[in-house]
Amino acid sequence: MANGQWYPPEWPERIRALADGTLTPATPRRAATVMLLRDADPGGPAGIEVHMLRRRTSMAFAAGAYAYPGGGVDPRDDDRQVRWAGPSRAAWGERLGVPEKEAQAIVCAAVRETFEEAGVLLAGPTPDTVVEDTTGADWAADRQALIGRDLSFAEFLDRRGLVLRSDLLGAWARWITPEFEPRRYDTWFFAAALPAGQRTSDDSSEADRTVWIAPGRAASAYDQGELTMMPPTIATLRTLAAYEDTAGALAGATERDLTPVLAQARLEDGELVLSWPGHDEFTKHISTGKRP
Repeated sequence: MANGQWYPPEWPERIRALADGTLTPATPRRAATVMLLRDADPGGPAGIEVHMLRRRTSMAFAAGAYAYPGGGVDPRDDDRQVRWAGPSRAAWGERLGVPEKEAQAIVCAAVRETFEEAGVLLAGPTPDTVVEDTTGADWAADRQALIGRDLSFAEFLDRRGLVLRSDLLGAWARWITPEFEPRRYDTWFFAAALPAGQRTSDDSSEADRTVWIAPGRAASAYDQGELTMMPPTIATLRTLAAYEDTAGALAGATERDLTPVLAQARLEDGELVLSWPGHDEFTKHISTGKRP
């Protein structure tokens, strides 16, 4: 491959099956992922860095690809209200394009997955604070209970007396997994700054490597085929590269378009053409071996 675009070998066959009506699309699950940001060290080049992880090769979805912390929504977070700071649930619902209770669950998923996979918690004892340290055996036990779904995020926050800081998140993009994929997600991308005093963990259960990297540098490594990424990841990295600091990026999140991006597959002149609207760099032409 010329770049690091994640492209499973089974896609052409699945696209053909979708085109001829023998494949029924799976219903996408709601999901959230977080681009965790920090300002670069003062002694080096100016700009921001983003926290990325490389998914383990044993993972069923996007194995070996670089991504951000993220995962599926826990339906339990739809129903039980949590202590909440920042824009109201109704305001988040309007921003995300979903009903109010679904907005809570999506925001909860973003904060929960950041804690599970990066050890960073966007919550605090009061509406204007965040916890300063999430290391130690008791925090590790809670992370494992959340990962195992033995504990809901609402229960976790309630037990620790914590307020979810929705104001620390900025909604960035929304991508839906193509209809021909067996595992589909309707994913909201968020941006957030690494809270002062906290640090990321490198012991994610889903990753074999974690890294802080400048978005432009990561995009360049993708272009050279050195890092594998899914289209949503590299697309959001390219937009992040325009910002000089985390404050600017988070301010810019308010202007981001959340129109869902969904890949389209069509038959054209004997080829299957796979494209993502608004993102021409990901277009693929796949020969069917038949001419019209």
